[in-house]
Amino acid sequence: MFIGRDRELNALEKLYASGRFEFVVLYGRRRIGKTALLNRFLEDKRAIYFMGVESNAQQNLENFSKSILEFTSGIHAETSFLSFQAALETVFRLAEQERIILAIDEYPYVARASKSLASTLQMLIDQHKDRSRLMLILCGSSMSYMEDHVLAYKAPLYGRRTAQIKLLPFDFAEACRHFAGFSIEDKALAYGIAGGTPQYLLQIDDRFSIEENIKNTYLNPTSFLYEEPTNLLKQEVREPAIYTAIITAIAAGASRMSEISDKVGEDTNVCAAYLKSLVSLGIVRKETPYGEKASKKSIYSIDDNMFRFWYRFVPENASLIARGAADLVYKRIEPYLSEYMGKVFEEICRQYLWKLMLDGDCPVEFASLGRWWGNDPVHRCQAEIDLMGEQDKSTALFAECKWTNEKVDLGVLETLIDRSALFPYKNVHCYLFSKSGFTKGCMDTAAAHGNVTLVTYKQIAERMGAG
Repeated sequence: MFIGRDRELNALEKLYASGRFEFVVLYGRRRIGKTALLNRFLEDKRAIYFMGVESNAQQNLENFSKSILEFTSGIHAETSFLSFQAALETVFRLAEQERIILAIDEYPYVARASKSLASTLQMLIDQHKDRSRLMLILCGSSMSYMEDHVLAYKAPLYGRRTAQIKLLPFDFAEACRHFAGFSIEDKALAYGIAGGTPQYLLQIDDRFSIEENIKNTYLNPTSFLYEEPTNLLKQEVREPAIYTAIITAIAAGASRMSEISDKVGEDTNVCAAYLKSLVSLGIVRKETPYGEKASKKSIYSIDDNMFRFWYRFVPENASLIARGAADLVYKRIEPYLSEYMGKVFEEICRQYLWKLMLDGDCPVEFASLGRWWGNDPVHRCQAEIDLMGEQDKSTALFAECKWTNEKVDLGVLETLIDRSALFPYKNVHCYLFSKSGFTKGCMDTAAAHGNVTLVTYKQIAERMGAG
């Protein structure tokens, strides 16, 4: 079942409809759904689809040749072009007569094996673009390769592309479309344990409970997700052991560079380079307090929910899992699920606020949202605000998010109002988000203030189409 990706499909359709030469770079992390998107887009069009393999140039040329010959003759032939240049020239000539799509999937495998491929493509694009009706799509999972060798200024193909699409994980609303059978609370939990990567969402079955899904995936040594973080890192990076150590350190609570460095046993400069790669892969998030561009207070957290759940619960229970003790391990995990979901709920609330603002229903038209932490000089302590967003120098929004089974009481609201007063904004609006609702005292005080909005998770789910 194909769901979502409406914006990306619309962008590709618009480019296809132009009728002129188009060159699209489509890239994103493994398992993110690039090939599924390509197949959906190509299914009703005249197209040559070729997937590169991790082999030598000759093997890829033979496979590419077969794709072209099958397109032109409709038969499976064993003959091969003498070179990639000859094969590509044939495609460009064919595209002078009709609208054709050439989609090269896993382009990095082909280009690494054939060092001159990028320069050949550059030459042919420059020669044929004015009279060609070709739509060329280069697709790749190696983020660093696509960014450094296709999109970067010094790359041979720089300046030739007409569009680029970086495929990102689904947001909460899109992910929920996988889980029609879950309750709204279980939809949040499913998003919390699998994240927004399509291949991971497919491992969750809404015919079973969240408990059964956790046991069937993370607590099952034979399941796809059980070894996925390790396998993915082996495919994406050269030294997976150090990357694993860094992610493990962050999962264990190390958030600042010095703390991560100490736990890993590597110099901070070394850790910085690895962390940069993890951030580019979407596995780790680097944050600075909202409003501060460069700060020594920067912290790191695991950004991908699947990685976050796995590193939080699987390694420490690996021996029990290997012995088939899934029931026992789940009993160990269950008391911490609500605490784990706190960060997930914060992200869901962030997405809800963006939707409100883009729909024109938010009292503050912020340009960005982020967390803030720093010194509270009034109470002489360190303070945090889950979310804040500035419209201008006089107007801002502040929010607190609580995923608990108890109703949020007045004290939480008063703390949020106090912390919003640490900033010099004249016009302030506060949002308080709760999984389970609010006490009467909290609701009465919010109504009296007039600039406070109380939102339950049920309201969020309904607004985002997850209800």
